[in-house]
Amino acid sequence: MISKQHAIIGLVLLFSPLSIFGQQTALFSEYNYNPMVINSAYTGMGNGAEVNLSNYSFSNDIEGSPKHLSLNFHTPISNRKMGIGAAISRDEIGVTTSTNAYVAYSYRVFFDHKSNRPNWQIYHQHVLSFGLTAGIDQYQENLVDLGISDDPLFAENINETIPTIGVGFLYNRRNFYVGISAPNILGDRLASLDNLKLSNPVYGYMGYSFLLNKFDKIIIKPNILLKHEQGAPMQIDLNLATSFENKFEVGIGYRSTTSVNFMAGIYLFKHFRFIYQYNVGFKDSLLGNGHGMVLSYVFKGFDL
Repeated sequence: MISKQHAIIGLVLLFSPLSIFGQQTALFSEYNYNPMVINSAYTGMGNGAEVNLSNYSFSNDIEGSPKHLSLNFHTPISNRKMGIGAAISRDEIGVTTSTNAYVAYSYRVFFDHKSNRPNWQIYHQHVLSFGLTAGIDQYQENLVDLGISDDPLFAENINETIPTIGVGFLYNRRNFYVGISAPNILGDRLASLDNLKLSNPVYGYMGYSFLLNKFDKIIIKPNILLKHEQGAPMQIDLNLATSFENKFEVGIGYRSTTSVNFMAGIYLFKHFRFIYQYNVGFKDSLLGNGHGMVLSYVFKGFDL
């Protein structure tokens, strides 16, 4: 039986900036319904301004398990040729807290006219988008609380604020999309502490929508995400969701070596969306089970 202290230490070793794994790695499947969290090229991609609130770990049976809270806003501008946005997020795991704030910009090249797609689906027939983010990350490591007295790495707490720059690319067709992004290309280059080791994860993902009839009442949406991070095994996310008449959605996902994820969503008044997620951790995973949600609202036709 793993003690609570050992579980917290294990989580710290897995996700702390002291290890080769970085806190900037997305832990949950939020990116499926809030893509801006990993790819700035999605900024302003929708039919209007959009605000998203997400939270993870309402309850978890492992002390020190991951907790996540984020809020972002983005909108198209200049006749949707560009997008701007801003975001703030807070992640807690073990004795580590990471707070990130950034602004985002995207520029799009249209290759043909926009298609009339259902709400919350792919919005443009043929578009290539480029994105940039600039912000700051504030890291806190209360390592002394772990009580590891015989290791100098855990002899003092860490408190560091560093600038971040991210890039992203996204290519959309009517029923297909593919993207690649790097949220922190600077890594720890501008950190003042030698023992703060931040890696630069790279995300690659793609998805397809199968329309089962000409009225798009049932849409099946498989997608895959690959995450590469130096010193860590390749992470693979496989997801499959089905949307019914653009009113509700159900799905299931698999994350390599850690969990199986379930989701259900409902769409209200054509502007509001609620997504509920439940992650079931594998027996040998330190993350345990957890609940999460994403709330989204689109200001229809609002374009700066």
